[in-house]
Amino acid sequence: MRWLLVLSVLVVSTTSLADDADWKAGVATVTITPSQPMWMAGYAGRTKPSEGTLSELHAKALVVEDSAGSRAVIVTTDLISIPRPLRQQVAKAVAEKHKLDPKGLLLNCSHTHCGPVVKDDLEMSVMYQLEPEQRQRVESYFIELRDKLIAVIGSAIDDLQPAKVSFSHARCSVAMNRRLPTKDGVQNSPYPDGPVDHSVPVLRIESLDGKTLRAVAFGYACHNTSTGIMQINADYAGFAQTEIEKAHPGTTALFVMGCGGDQNPYPRGQIEWAMTHGKTLATAVEAALLPVPKPIRGPLMFDLQEIDLPFEPVTRDELLERRKHKDGYEQRRTESLLAELEKNGKVRESYPYPVQVLQFGSDLTLVTLGGEIVIDYSLRLKRELGGNPIWVAGYSNDVMAYIPSERVLKEGGYEGAGAMRYTNLPSPWRPGIEERIVGTVRAMTERLRTK
Repeated sequence: MRWLLVLSVLVVSTTSLADDADWKAGVATVTITPSQPMWMAGYAGRTKPSEGTLSELHAKALVVEDSAGSRAVIVTTDLISIPRPLRQQVAKAVAEKHKLDPKGLLLNCSHTHCGPVVKDDLEMSVMYQLEPEQRQRVESYFIELRDKLIAVIGSAIDDLQPAKVSFSHARCSVAMNRRLPTKDGVQNSPYPDGPVDHSVPVLRIESLDGKTLRAVAFGYACHNTSTGIMQINADYAGFAQTEIEKAHPGTTALFVMGCGGDQNPYPRGQIEWAMTHGKTLATAVEAALLPVPKPIRGPLMFDLQEIDLPFEPVTRDELLERRKHKDGYEQRRTESLLAELEKNGKVRESYPYPVQVLQFGSDLTLVTLGGEIVIDYSLRLKRELGGNPIWVAGYSNDVMAYIPSERVLKEGGYEGAGAMRYTNLPSPWRPGIEERIVGTVRAMTERLRTK
């Protein structure tokens, strides 16, 4: 009987190790801090370039490969946005160099407002009035950034080794809804009764024997707008990553931005608050690391689709009338749209919007959505998809504009339509975009789950 008991324990242990051995993982980090003063992104009111660096900016890559050789790459960046051309160029390069399926490549930005302007034709001519020297620095930084992202993905692939992959979660209360309803409409101000999502999903990567924590990818849905100082820094998300890596030497911490389009960190306005919020979020990640995590099994499946999100129609006469607007941003936007009309015979009627799903067997579904997407999407998708844990990330693969829910679009305000004035997009989104996005996610997840 004792022999049978020992044998059964060995069988269970061997089976467990075999399940864990189904995964390989690799991780790498690269510094992407500008080497010279640059115009800082996010706040339109800035009038001069950056003044030094408080903390470095990083891009980090986590590669996960299942037993069949299917690979997904999660790239996180301390940047304001992921412009569409950046995603396209990186995806093309790693597909050619590493045979990486572009549908399995996730590029996510933290949306720090204390990083450099990243070349984006949607806003370069409208939001930022740059002198030739500063414009050239933005152009040069884009090329340098692209090459570093390609390289860090390659380094993570080179680091692939057997790994244990698991999931857990905790909560953090830094975020508060910022769409305060008033008699004069929605104002950008703390709204404690508004919807939030305080969940902190955590993907844990360990050595096969479980003795070494190699990487922690964690998410949160909140703007990185704790501070607006003129020194380069990664705001609360950067400080959170630093705290985690200090607590676990040798571990790489990756922050994945959630659906924080209408969420702000409060209190805010000082660098001390950014540091405090970072420690608070890092504490939540530490809490998520305490319970026994849920093992994640394969197979790894993924898909990425671009769907056309329509704009409200706009005519030439309407643009000519807009040209009379006293607001400088609206004037520049209108001039850009009139030039587009002159060149193409029309202004764009829709935008190719990225929707991506990474499916980890039946144990975890990671949904990624483009743009500055509001919290309603995270709450709804978690409620409607059901089943295994659902992780919803925004600010992924292309950050072109705010993506309001139907509720937010109807209410108006900054996230509903007001922020469009800082881009050369023609008009507000047409009603129905929420159903289009959610319907696409639902169809993709159902297809992957039954594959």
